[in-house]
Amino acid sequence: MTASANPKGEGRRRRSAAFLNPGMILDTAMAVVEQDGPDALTFRRLGADLGADHTAVLRHFHNKDELLLALAARLIEEALSDFEPSDDWRETLAGLARRVRGACLAHPGVAVLVAARTSRRDPEFRAADAVVGALVGAGLQGREAAAYYRVLADLALAMGAFQAAFLALDREAQEGDRAAWRREYLAASPASYPQLAAVAPYLAEIDEGDQFETAVELVLDAIELRALRAREKERTKAGESSADG
Repeated sequence: MTASANPKGEGRRRRSAAFLNPGMILDTAMAVVEQDGPDALTFRRLGADLGADHTAVLRHFHNKDELLLALAARLIEEALSDFEPSDDWRETLAGLARRVRGACLAHPGVAVLVAARTSRRDPEFRAADAVVGALVGAGLQGREAAAYYRVLADLALAMGAFQAAFLALDREAQEGDRAAWRREYLAASPASYPQLAAVAPYLAEIDEGDQFETAVELVLDAIELRALRAREKERTKAGESSADG
């Protein structure tokens, strides 16, 4: 077969395979998922879109799970872009949670695919360090700081992925679900559902952003209360020690 008879992409694949790098592959993987859904993410598809044989992709990511963990880390890395912690621990935690949600909504297909994963890579460790630092600043220590880190991380990722899944629905389904709060819920019978009917007029006012902010505030309030209890407990112990002395 002469060079002119080669399929259009073969020469390009041979040329570009040596220039692949993990960042390029992850960019392409994110684009594939957002364009065609999680099921479209295969090594052969990545190779085709990158103009390389799929085995060249496997040199950087040895299996699908390794690729997914790297995508999870990429999502957190994007959330951390230009992040600087605040002197106010509440603002630091709320800001990080908003950033994670924002990254999920910017890449809904990827968020649904990887939000439940623990990437165990540098971006995740940096986010964890910032969250734990803020929790220590709030007054939590040890196991409580660890527990609230995991609660906050899971809350931001879970709600971000949940809302991202809604964005992945077709437009008709989205509009139908949103309209339900103004239509079916508002029409619920007061005789059958008296408590629901009493608040139904307000349900349409509450959007996904309101839900997220409310959930974060509830957790932050709980952290503040736990820290206050911890300080009171320490003061009580100190008082008892003074009395014994």
